[in-house]
Amino acid sequence: MAVLNVNIDHVATVRQARLTDEPDPVWAAVQCELAGANGITVHLRQDRRHICDRDVRILKETVACKLNLEMCMAEPIVKIAEAIQPDQVTLVPEKRAELTTEGGLDCVRHQTRLAEVVKRMHKKRILVSTFIAPDAEQIIASAQTHCDAIELHTGMYANAKGPGAIRKRLIDLERGRDLAMENKLVVHAGHGLTYRNIADVARIEGLCEFNIGHSIIARAVFVGIGQATAEMIKLIHKK
Repeated sequence: MAVLNVNIDHVATVRQARLTDEPDPVWAAVQCELAGANGITVHLRQDRRHICDRDVRILKETVACKLNLEMCMAEPIVKIAEAIQPDQVTLVPEKRAELTTEGGLDCVRHQTRLAEVVKRMHKKRILVSTFIAPDAEQIIASAQTHCDAIELHTGMYANAKGPGAIRKRLIDLERGRDLAMENKLVVHAGHGLTYRNIADVARIEGLCEFNIGHSIIARAVFVGIGQATAEMIKLIHKK
């Protein structure tokens, strides 16, 4: 059965809008965990636009469930991951001007660096996942560099218009899952998933984890983060 990791970046986004100390993403993580979340996901960006070093450090000390650190492969960030030792890192591309992560990591182009980072994470007993498009070359490169998992980028599915386009994107995800499992990779999924579109993706057998943030935090404004988390878990488990 697939599980939910809640990305709490945008709790920190609200805090940083006023450069104050609230709302605290660490407090949000506790509420998500109490509501049944399997894990907490945060993205430590190079520009620290939302999550900061303090957040990751305290989350490591307080989160009892899985702590998944999204990060690029820049050396200063890699060193922070080595020091903090989250349960898992998810390697993503990163551009300074982007609103959110755009596209998947190019594991083929950066295969040498990826292999080095994976080796360093494994020395610290940290699981490694790559955030990639459901593309055969990217999946194979992830396997060849000894990653533990991949996170299939669901953005093209989330943005698809019309039944035909949506079905095509679901087939792409299913094919990506099949190839990943053939190469002994655990399969996660995320990006652009909401309460309105999660159902079809949640029915894909073999997807183990969903990383969802913006939609949950947006709903939490109205119903609270505990209820928002519980509602998403219920939709993921609904058959």
